Amino acid sequence: MKGIEAKRKDSDVMTEGNVNKKRRGLNVNEMSEEEEEDRGESVTCMSHGLISVIGRRRMMEDAVKVAIGVIQGYDFFAVYDGHGGAGVANACRDRMHRLVAKEVEERTHGGGKGVGWEKVMATCFDKMDEEVTVCERGTTAAVDVVVETMGSTAVVVLISREEVVVANCGDSRAVLCRGGTAMALSRDHKPDRPDERERVEAAGGRVININGNRVLGVLATSRSIGDQYLKPYVISKPEVSVTERTKSDTFVILASDGLWDVVSNEVACEVVKRYFDGQIVIRFLDDDDGRCSGNRAAEAAAMLAELAMARGSTDNISVIVVELKT
Repeated sequence: MKGIEAKRKDSDVMTEGNVNKKRRGLNVNEMSEEEEEDRGESVTCMSHGLISVIGRRRMMEDAVKVAIGVIQGYDFFAVYDGHGGAGVANACRDRMHRLVAKEVEERTHGGGKGVGWEKVMATCFDKMDEEVTVCERGTTAAVDVVVETMGSTAVVVLISREEVVVANCGDSRAVLCRGGTAMALSRDHKPDRPDERERVEAAGGRVININGNRVLGVLATSRSIGDQYLKPYVISKPEVSVTERTKSDTFVILASDGLWDVVSNEVACEVVKRYFDGQIVIRFLDDDDGRCSGNRAAEAAAMLAELAMARGSTDNISVIVVELKT
């Protein structure tokens, strides 16, 4: 994808001046079999698409995962934003969906009905954290080698016909478009969030302002998987929300803070909505990305990544857009 053209050139959301740029330098992280697993046709979404770009960073530390039908009646989507290296994010990409599927299987004997999602997700995030801890100690583990200063956020979304389940740890985010309005499905875990600051300080830690509020002056998120050197101040326990679906729900956006630091929930939803409504036209001058053309959810995800770059994002940018079936 080389250019984006808005029909409404006076739009304050997307104009030719801020998004119609050639994507030289986006450095798209190519899709791999590890990132997407398809166990059949989705019963929950019309289309889904993702993009991961290294952006202006030297190293790619984000990871993404889509697993269609990994749990009976549910599709799995996740964004992991690593720091200190890619090891923990890659481990989450490879393992988290399997941990969730196994936990649900054991609790419900195969189905997703009647799941106590808060307990399931807390257990799985704790197990994932333990796996990277065990690996860091040098013992056998089915994950990449990591060190105690590596960590990752995790926003995990499970979608069925009836509900959207979100488990979040860190400052990646999930947003639902309902009736044309952005609805946050997760809350960022930032050290300056009053309840998070109180928790960190109660555990004996401090929030220090060094280029922004950070735990011990180091980490800009107050929850993560990994980061063993910052425990018990930084924890892996997720916040979990279960949202009943309505007929006015149209799509879900998951993304790392490479998007959310420069694009608000409202603008992101408005951009995707206008594209789905045909108010924004994408011109494909060539197909060197190899994975956006022909899938409008993937095209919408790429559009958001391009907008973030145009607005000056300096981080890796990972976006998943899921168009819901009604």
